Amino acid sequence: MFTGIVEETGHVVEATPTRIVIRAHAVLEGTRIGDSIAVNGACLTVVQLRDDTFAVDVTPETLRRTNLGDVAPGSVVNLERAAALGDRIGGHMVQGHVEATGSVVAKEPEGESVMVRFNAPRDIMRYVVPKGFIAVDGISLTVVQCDSSSFTVSVIPYTLAHTVLGNRRVGDRVNLESDVIARYVERLLQGAGTEATS
Repeated sequence: MFTGIVEETGHVVEATPTRIVIRAHAVLEGTRIGDSIAVNGACLTVVQLRDDTFAVDVTPETLRRTNLGDVAPGSVVNLERAAALGDRIGGHMVQGHVEATGSVVAKEPEGESVMVRFNAPRDIMRYVVPKGFIAVDGISLTVVQCDSSSFTVSVIPYTLAHTVLGNRRVGDRVNLESDVIARYVERLLQGAGTEATS
C-alpha cells in the first residue's frame, strides 16, 4: 500500500524489457531486497541493491499497462516506498496497481499552480468524480472537473518541482490508478443482486 506522496525522483541508469535499474537516495534508506517501491505509481519488487541504485524486474503485463516501457537511461521517475503502519497517510490509499495509461491533454497556468487535463480510458473515468482522488504516475491528486473521457487536476508548485509531472508535456503518457474504494463498491453493488437465496 502507498499514499501517493512521492518521496523523490530517481534517474533510470539501465532499462531492458525485463529489468530497470534506478539511481536514488531517499527511498534506499532502510530498503531491503524484496521490498516494494512504487515507480511512476507501479508497485515493483526490489531485486538488487547497490550503493546508490536499485533494480526491479518488470513483466510483459507491467509494460503493457504502464508507461515503464517508455523509460530509457536518463529518464526521471517518481519513487515512493510502501507505507509503514503508524505513518501519516498524506495522500490516499494507493495500491500501486496501475490500471491503464492516459496522456496529458493540456497544461494551463492558474495563479501559482498549473491546471492539467488528462485523457483516460472510459474504464478509468467511471471511477473519477470531482473532489475524488486519482493517482497519476503515482502522485495522489484531487480531481477538479471530469467528463466521460478526461479529468483536470490543479497542481501546486511543490508537486511540479518534486515530481515528474513538472516535466510532462502535452501528449506524454502517464500511469493511472483510480480509487480502489470506488472499484470495490461497484463490485459489491454488482454482486448484490446475484447472490443465491436459500
